[in-house]
Formats: sequence, C-alpha cells, structure tokens
Amino acid sequence: MRHALVFGASGQIGRPLLARLSCAGWRVTALSRDPQPDRPGLAWLQGDFSQMPALPGQVDVLFSAGPLDAFANWYADSTIACARVVAFGSTSVDTKQGSADAHERDVARRLREGEAGVFEAARQRGAAATILRPTLVYGAGRDATLTRIAMLARQWGRFPLPRNARGLRQPVHVEDLAQAALDSVAGPATHGRAYALPGGEALPYRDMVARVLATLQPPPRLVELPSPLFTAALFVAQLTGRGTGLGEAAVRRMRSNLVFDIAPAARDFGYAPRAFNPTADMFDPRPAGEEG
Repeated sequence: MRHALVFGASGQIGRPLLARLSCAGWRVTALSRDPQPDRPGLAWLQGDFSQMPALPGQVDVLFSAGPLDAFANWYADSTIACARVVAFGSTSVDTKQGSADAHERDVARRLREGEAGVFEAARQRGAAATILRPTLVYGAGRDATLTRIAMLARQWGRFPLPRNARGLRQPVHVEDLAQAALDSVAGPATHGRAYALPGGEALPYRDMVARVLATLQPPPRLVELPSPLFTAALFVAQLTGRGTGLGEAAVRRMRSNLVFDIAPAARDFGYAPRAFNPTADMFDPRPAGEEG
C-alpha cells in the first residue's frame, strides 16, 4: 500500500485530496494545526512547520497543499526519505512579480524562492518534484477572492465593479486541483516541472462576478461604476472599515487578461478541469475541517 504524507491537509485543497487518496487505496498521514479524528487508512498528526511532530521516516509521496515557502524551508532541512514530491504554489508567481504593490511583489518573490528551494532540495536527494500553480481557486468557501466577493455582496445587497473590468480569468475548482495532484504523481514527464492549473473556462472578470452573484438569494445587483467613482467608493469603504480587501494593483488587474495555457498539464497528466458553473454552497464561508 502506498503511503502519502500530506501537509495542508485540512485546507481547501487538502481535504478533497485526502478523499481521493483514500478512494485510491493510499495510506495517508496528514498534518494540521488543530486535532482531527483518525479514520481507517488516515492518521492525523497535530503541528505545523514551526512545531513539527514526529513524522514517518519514509513515505512514497510528499504532498504540500499549504504555504509553499514554509514547506520549502522545511523540506530543505528534513531527513524524511521520499522519492516523489508534489507541491502547490500559485500563478501569482507570474502575475504579481511586477505589481505596484510591495506586498504583492513579496508574495511573488516568496513563491519563486519556494519553487526553487523545492526543486533544489529534490535534486540533491535524487527525488522528483512537481509544482502545481492554480489560478483563482474556489469551491470550498475558503478562498480569498470569490468567497470574499459573495460575502460582501450578501452584506451590501449589491457589488460594485469599475467599468470595463473585462480582463479574462480562469477560476479553478478545488476538486479539480486535488485530482491534478493525484494524477501528476505517476507521470514521469512531470518530474522537475511546474504547471499552471487554470480552470476549464476563460471569462471576463465582470462576467465571473456576475455568475457568483447569480447563485445568491436574492441575487445582489452588480453595479458598474466609472473608474473615478469606484476609486472614491473604495477609499471611503476602507476608511470606514468596510473595505473589500482589494488594493489598487488588484483593481488595475481587473482589466488585464490573466490567462494560462492548460495544454502542458493536459498533455502530461490528463488535466481536464470543469467550466465555471458555480453554486451558492461553493461560497459559504466554512472554517477548517468543515468543508465537504
């Protein structure tokens, strides 16, 4: 029986990955900060990268579905024997590296360094590593973009966007990401490579938001504002503590196409994500451990 060690196991990608590993007959050791109940074939350990519990000495695959930089730092110093590593990063490694926002540039830097660290540590050990870079993640009610939009729209009864927010996006469901992680393990073509994992449909930012709003009851109204008015409204919202979490750089990106090629992942491990057909339950905020 193959044995997997999963970091970020209670997260929005980790949970569906555990389910797939179990269905495929894997034995799984999972790590989380909060205690979780064991079940047949699944043993939970409590801890994190700053306070790591005793781990198995050898596993067949290491999966990381949490912060890439923290995993990379741990992996570089670990002694666990493992020939295969699959770790999630983000397409933000590309989209935010030239951002006007210093925090976003730092996110891109940490992702780049994390990827390089994982590949180098794997090379030194003779292991094979694969990095998976999702686009806009949704589906578990725990993402920071579409679920946040749904929450604010419910609260306000409407959701404002700047006019011409038509940059293309490819939202990707957590279940498709979990399947990609499992499928990428067996493919030798994936060794030492990083893959963008976009969703199965590219659609304008404005239309993506409209589909999210249409799932809610009653459906909040989408309000498109001239850029100066939207900027002023955003400024007032932030001053009054009702900010959207959007910075100026993020707003500018709404008009830019952030589209990634699905072909390499499709060719090397059969990646075939779904189109964006959301339902309301996908944007119900749920704490760790409560998503299905």
